[in-house]
Amino acid sequence: MIKGIESDFPVLSQKVNGKKLVYLDNAATTQKPKAVIKSIERYYNESNANIHRGVHALSQKATDLYENSRKNISNFINAESEKQIIFVRGATEAINLVANSHVRPLLNQNDEIIISQMEHHANIVPWQLICEERNAKLRILPMNQRGELILDSLGKIISKKTKFMAINHVSNSLGTVNPIEEIVKIAHQHKIKILIDGAQAVQHIPIDIQKIGADFYCFSGHKLYGPTGIGILYGKKQLLNEMPPYQGGGDMIKSVTFDETVYNDVPHKFEAGTPNISGAIGLSTAIDYIREIGIEKISKHESELLEYASKELNKIDNVQIIGNAENKASVLSFVIKNIHPHDIGTIMDSNGVAIRAGKHCTDPVMDFYCIPATARASFAAYNNKDDVDKLIKSVKKAIEVFG
Repeated sequence: MIKGIESDFPVLSQKVNGKKLVYLDNAATTQKPKAVIKSIERYYNESNANIHRGVHALSQKATDLYENSRKNISNFINAESEKQIIFVRGATEAINLVANSHVRPLLNQNDEIIISQMEHHANIVPWQLICEERNAKLRILPMNQRGELILDSLGKIISKKTKFMAINHVSNSLGTVNPIEEIVKIAHQHKIKILIDGAQAVQHIPIDIQKIGADFYCFSGHKLYGPTGIGILYGKKQLLNEMPPYQGGGDMIKSVTFDETVYNDVPHKFEAGTPNISGAIGLSTAIDYIREIGIEKISKHESELLEYASKELNKIDNVQIIGNAENKASVLSFVIKNIHPHDIGTIMDSNGVAIRAGKHCTDPVMDFYCIPATARASFAAYNNKDDVDKLIKSVKKAIEVFG
């Protein structure tokens, strides 16, 4: 167990409907520790200025904080260089950046992009858009009833027309941890570049991007105990250098005339306009906070909570867990016979338990299981067994009310 950190998160001290808040919606966004909140406040109190452009002391101070954040994040995922770390608004923008700057120029009519059946909409829609524009095709790597990708199918799906692959590291609706090192290896054996969506992975398990070997990797800060509106795209240096800018504006240029623009070096080439400076600083602080606890310790703690919650949930009649992969992160999706997940969520909320009810931006997953939605509890470092007990109590209450 990780003891004593709940008090680091101010939001968790409040009551909801007269009950102490039990926050189990961490796959949607995590709460922020005091250290992160204070670092953002400190920036605005002491260092607020635009970066890169000013010679005055405050601008230089803000620039140092921003670029040091980039270095810290690079070290956190073991990137080769901080120049491979691009600040974006979140994983969604990172995927769109890769789709438009790297993949679009590669696509010709009838070319193919491979994604999986368990992707978040953010890793489906951008590929649909460029496939539609280029008359290309989207191929789907299927999954089984346990919620595991059927890797044996890859050999049949990959063809000479395959130009790119994009697969999530961890499913946000099932909790499945995909064997991405193996998937990346298969992609590279066929000389196919691949993006890994790590939005649901970096907060749960250690990430070594060099070991993973992916060409692109992305994640969002707000799921990593950091602020909203900030995220990361990692890319291999050669690919980033070859890619055209995704957006144009200030700071992504070296010089501009009406006849020609010379673009800035990577990573600045992809960071048009004034960035989310405070968000980058807050994310760096969140990473420091995680390091202090230990990501391995967090991973072990969350696995214990998931195991305990799954065991207790399986004891209840008419409850079915959706997604029983052998390797799972701390996401627990479930349905209760004859009770809509939205009604489950309402009962939970009346007891002060915050979960997510819906399709979780994974419509194809819900269609696969022939269900309208699921109730989803997702755990973080600050949750404990008491939180799980209150979740189970609320499930029983929902059955009592609607049963």
